[in-house]
Amino acid sequence: MTLRLQGTVAIVTGASSGIGEATAEALAAEGAAVAIAARRRDRLEALAERIRPRADVLVLETDVTDEASARAMVDRTVSEFGRLDTLVNNAGVMLLGPILDAPLEEWRRMVELNLLGLLYCTHAALPHLLAAAEREPRRVADLVNVSSVAGRVVRQGNGVYSGTKFAVAAFSESLRQEVTRRHVRVTLIEPGAVSTELVSHNRPQVIEDMLATFGPVEPMRAEDIAESIVFTVTRPRHVAVSEVLVRPTEQER
Repeated sequence: MTLRLQGTVAIVTGASSGIGEATAEALAAEGAAVAIAARRRDRLEALAERIRPRADVLVLETDVTDEASARAMVDRTVSEFGRLDTLVNNAGVMLLGPILDAPLEEWRRMVELNLLGLLYCTHAALPHLLAAAEREPRRVADLVNVSSVAGRVVRQGNGVYSGTKFAVAAFSESLRQEVTRRHVRVTLIEPGAVSTELVSHNRPQVIEDMLATFGPVEPMRAEDIAESIVFTVTRPRHVAVSEVLVRPTEQER
């Protein structure tokens, strides 16, 4: 069987759990060498042990909210593997609740991780993605930004989270227009409810409210989103999937 990403290199941020973890495994299964980045090194090491029998893997303890750390992540990957074909900006946090009297630290964390971290990683990776798009084996490169249905639909209680995801959408579309003729494809992935640890980072009352809203809905699994990401980055060179909105069947909006 031909591995569709053989000879390519990918970075996945937020790879220590959830969508990032599943995506790293899925890209490796297609033959990509994978650099897995997150702050929790122990989880990355466990993931690397699962990937190594199938593909080369590099563990990078990284805080993408720190510009120097994000740049070092990219530099180390290129130094180790010689190129960079795919960047999956997956690291993020969802801290919901009313705007009135909200803890400002929660807003700061979301802006720093969901937006600034993504910008730092993208800025560092772009020259290498452009270079890879001119080279064999595929002569195309991919930047995948994991957003959310909240980047399309604003609800009471998700004002700042939605704000960061709307910003990611605007940035992604502007960048897409800038680099698409150079065969760097920019894809926005917008998942609905997914069964990951993302919800657990919220305050108890917020979790209770979320369960009341989404509890009856059967959520997607991280592997469902990883499959969507693999689909986008394995299209032929002349096909770009710019935006993918994926909801659980039972989720209304």
